[in-house]
Amino acid sequence: MTISHSFDSGSVATPSCDIRKSSKVYAQASKHFKHTVIAGIALGLLLFPVSRTARATHLHDFAAVPQSAQSQSEADEARREREEAQREKEEEKRDREQEKREREQDRLDRLQELYDDGREDLDDEHYDRALSKFTELAKLNGPQTDAALYWKAYAENKLGKKAAALSSISEVKSKYAQSRWKKDAEALEIEVRQSSGTPMKVDDVPDKDLKALALRSLWQGDPERAAPVTEKILNGSNSPKYKAEILFAAAQSGSPQAMELLARVAQGQSNPDLQRKAIEYLSMFGEGAVIGGVKGGVEGGVQGGVSGPRTTKDLLSKIYSSTNDEGVKRAIIRSHMLSGDRTSLLAEAKNEKSESLRKEAIRTLGLTGGTSELEQLYQAETSPDVKREILQAFFLSGDSTRMEKAAMSEKDLDLRRTAIRNLGLMGKSDLLQSIYAKETDYSLKEEVLNSYFISGNAKALVAIAKSEKDASLKRKAVEKLSLMNSKEGNEYMMELLNK
Repeated sequence: MTISHSFDSGSVATPSCDIRKSSKVYAQASKHFKHTVIAGIALGLLLFPVSRTARATHLHDFAAVPQSAQSQSEADEARREREEAQREKEEEKRDREQEKREREQDRLDRLQELYDDGREDLDDEHYDRALSKFTELAKLNGPQTDAALYWKAYAENKLGKKAAALSSISEVKSKYAQSRWKKDAEALEIEVRQSSGTPMKVDDVPDKDLKALALRSLWQGDPERAAPVTEKILNGSNSPKYKAEILFAAAQSGSPQAMELLARVAQGQSNPDLQRKAIEYLSMFGEGAVIGGVKGGVEGGVQGGVSGPRTTKDLLSKIYSSTNDEGVKRAIIRSHMLSGDRTSLLAEAKNEKSESLRKEAIRTLGLTGGTSELEQLYQAETSPDVKREILQAFFLSGDSTRMEKAAMSEKDLDLRRTAIRNLGLMGKSDLLQSIYAKETDYSLKEEVLNSYFISGNAKALVAIAKSEKDASLKRKAVEKLSLMNSKEGNEYMMELLNK
């Protein structure tokens, strides 16, 4: 068959023409596809790092949620540890200062105890033991050295060691020329020099007993004649026990002459030991007891005695303000406990410069139930150490209401801890439970645990161990229970072991 090639060139496309057109279209399509692919690859290369970064960022943000909470918890723990370390550092500093003060007070207490023991040996006529103690006390160079030397000489004289006694007396006179023991030492010196090499017989027990009985009777019947005889004995070189007995015999009479005599001795007419005894005896009559008004009345008073009538409170206040002897001041503070003179105690607690005496007055206020006076002191006081002593006085008075107030609202954390500790010792478990529930400070919660431990309240510690969310506090509660060996604690330990 013959195919005709006669076509109208204007209306029908020839094969060659189609091929050329197809090639052209293909070329254009290829070129377009090529550009598209290249653009896609470029876009993919551009987008891929961005997507990877975005994914990493997204993953990081996702992980950061628990990590952020963990970091915050660790930061809180670190902050709390720093605060606790700082608090412990401050407490250690306070403890060191307190220990220093306590060591000094312990030293003074030991010296006083040694002195009192020596005096007791003298009273029991154990002169060898007394000599040993007063010799040691004199070497320690404490506040009682002048007194120790005097009583050392007294014991040496009783033991027949006259040369040693005179040497001790000479030391009192040369080293302590202003001492109030000098007069007693000079009286003893006269006795030693007048005696032979054998012990004196003047102060033998039977004679002293007879003298004391006779003088006691004289004070009851004729105090006018008893007074000068008593003063002569008090100014002599008799034993401290004998002098105290004679002075007490005068005090028992309660006569105006006896009150005058006690007033003179209390003002320092005799040695400090007897002065403290006179202060003690005066306080037994009460703060309103009248002194003076005998033989000359208001204008003259007793010849050589106190001018005009006054109360024991007035007299003791005058003595307190005029003396620098801490032993005498302490005796006056303690005498207020017998007389119930809280007004004077408050004044001494406010104005005394000696920290030791201030604390003595504050403690005595607590023992006399002076809670209103203690409240005045607490409100006006700025020293944390003194405020702590006042809280201890509230504890002595049994005032749990004021202790609760300090435990709940005191700004000083250390004072709050002191109050919490005292509440535990007072057995106020209900108050401690309330404080623990409301408190947010870790150290105060820990102090409540300590208070429960000190007071032996295992039941309360078990309750906290079961309910406490803070792992550290829970552990501390369990640790304390493990040391108590209580029924409640042991049962709780078994629960832990069986979980």
